[in-house]
Amino acid sequence: MLDTASPASRLLDHADHYARWSGLAIGLIAAQALSTLGDVEFEQRVVFCITAFGLCAVAGVLLADALTLRPQEAVRTASLAPRLVRDHVPPRMGPLIALQGVFLVVLLVITATTASVDPDRIFGTGKALTLTCNGMRATAGPWPGLYYTLPMFGALAIATPTCIWALRRIAHGPGAEQQRRDRAWAVTGAWGLLVSSQQLYAVLMVSFALTETGCAGVLGVLTFWVFYPLALLNLFTVVWSLVTVVAPRAVENEADDDDE
Repeated sequence: MLDTASPASRLLDHADHYARWSGLAIGLIAAQALSTLGDVEFEQRVVFCITAFGLCAVAGVLLADALTLRPQEAVRTASLAPRLVRDHVPPRMGPLIALQGVFLVVLLVITATTASVDPDRIFGTGKALTLTCNGMRATAGPWPGLYYTLPMFGALAIATPTCIWALRRIAHGPGAEQQRRDRAWAVTGAWGLLVSSQQLYAVLMVSFALTETGCAGVLGVLTFWVFYPLALLNLFTVVWSLVTVVAPRAVENEADDDDE
């Protein structure tokens, strides 16, 4: 049988895919542009790049969800079970990503409150950590204080409520069960990409700052046993989230095969 669908119809059928991929592509372009800012410190440029890429990925997924075609025929179903958001997000990675998001906020608050304060340079406050070792004061940095992490807080403040709203809209909106789960997985992956990439960089900054100085003491040991494994976990989450944004159905099918 010949395919009689028009090119415009076929384009609309895959508009969600194009939107998600375009979000990632635009994020890469934006990150590349931000990486060339000569007047900004290297660490701050990395924060800008990560934040811009994550926000573009979230925007692409939300646009893809808006462009997803809904079923044209009227389908009537009767069910006493309410639709819940948790039934549509990844059963294993969803709670893990949510926990990573909470830990990221806690980590950024701790690093912001422990960062050194420079009364003579208000806009430079939060770039280093001051330690006392053998009666001598030492500085460890770069430290993820407010100077570096304000863009992270801003991105979380924008993306988190937006993604929660999108998940609720998907769970309670029209569409087949498979379609709703695919869309919810894509939104979860986009938010996870933003959170895990930011947390990965923050953890690496903390780890390098604490291990570069000999005054870290117990914190240096804590870095080896806690922050390095956490960095590996975030690296895994970044890869999973990226794959999920690109092809949420493929990831879901793989998960379903594991459950059987």
